[in-house]
Amino acid sequence: MAMEPEAGDYGAFMEKFELLPPQSQQQLPLHGLTFAIKDIFDIGGRVTGFGNPDWARTHAPAAATSPVVLATLAAGATSVGKTVMDEMAYSINGENAHYGTPTNPCAPDRVPGGSSSGSAVAVAAKLVDFALGTDTGGSVRVPAAYCGIFGLRPSHGLVSTENVIPMSQMFDTVGWFARDLSTFSRVSSVLLPLPADNTIKQPTQFTIPKDCFEILGSLKDQTYQILNASVAKRFGSDAVDNRNLGEFVSNNVPTIGKFISNFSKSEAPSVPALSVISYVMRCLQRSEFKANHAEWVTTVKPNLGPGIRERVHEAITSEDGPMEDFHALRTEFKPALSALVNDDGILAIPTVPGSPPKLRMEASALENFRARAFSLLSIAGLSGFCQVYIC
Repeated sequence: MAMEPEAGDYGAFMEKFELLPPQSQQQLPLHGLTFAIKDIFDIGGRVTGFGNPDWARTHAPAAATSPVVLATLAAGATSVGKTVMDEMAYSINGENAHYGTPTNPCAPDRVPGGSSSGSAVAVAAKLVDFALGTDTGGSVRVPAAYCGIFGLRPSHGLVSTENVIPMSQMFDTVGWFARDLSTFSRVSSVLLPLPADNTIKQPTQFTIPKDCFEILGSLKDQTYQILNASVAKRFGSDAVDNRNLGEFVSNNVPTIGKFISNFSKSEAPSVPALSVISYVMRCLQRSEFKANHAEWVTTVKPNLGPGIRERVHEAITSEDGPMEDFHALRTEFKPALSALVNDDGILAIPTVPGSPPKLRMEASALENFRARAFSLLSIAGLSGFCQVYIC
């Protein structure tokens, strides 16, 4: 059953409809919960819009439903509709020139974060209990941070991306949002079930790298000090490791030496090694995006909004660069980060470099913010590790 989005839905929904679970037993793990679905997931019989009217116009209804959506329904939850997203998933802002920008319930004058903007807003505004999104470069983590809710990017490949429009398969993941830890845990137990014999280990080491927190760029921000004190109080001071992540990466990822000289410190707070990691991830992502969608963009010539238009044009027209070196660096980065964290460690870093940007922020200022954001977001992205935003 389809319904028009309501005026009071914070602009979160593309369309409202009800998908009921196949069973209604109260013992199902998600019984009684409602959820929203980013308009990148296929639902059989409905067109998947990918955030753009021309995409919706030129694509047939989906033949099958995403396994993640089916699993969520089978666990007892009820879907109430599809949510607004950034066009072609190519932004972390959450602004959509065609369908409107969902209103950030925490800061109405600021962006909600993207590309899973509507899903995050629907949760933050208490329109649903949880929501599904995708995260390629930060598209769950960023809106979770901007809207003040829990958000998870799982380890790459653990959750099915079948019947989800690809942005860049090398980095695409399916994630989810919730307002409270109880709901977040219930959803995670369904979509990320643990083996029966699995025992959860208590962390014994917390790497809290000072240089990552310096990217925040505000001397008034006390997150670093508070986090160090909290971990030391709960786990002991010996559990805290404050080594600089940039230095660790430079010393343990050999191929980074081929790029590091091009990323000397700028006036803005930066960590050159992490800027390289960001650059490599975005180049690989751009190459896959081009392989996936250049033909459609060239043929259809879609109407794309500001920012997206330029980014897509750059992706489909630019040279790929030294792909062998990019892949080598990615191959080296994962085991290096594994050695740092080990099986019982946690890497605690900022998700984004500060408060959400203002709506319609001037392009040059926004680009500086994006650059700092991706130097943090690419750590999980290029390694394939999970990252959870904790509010």
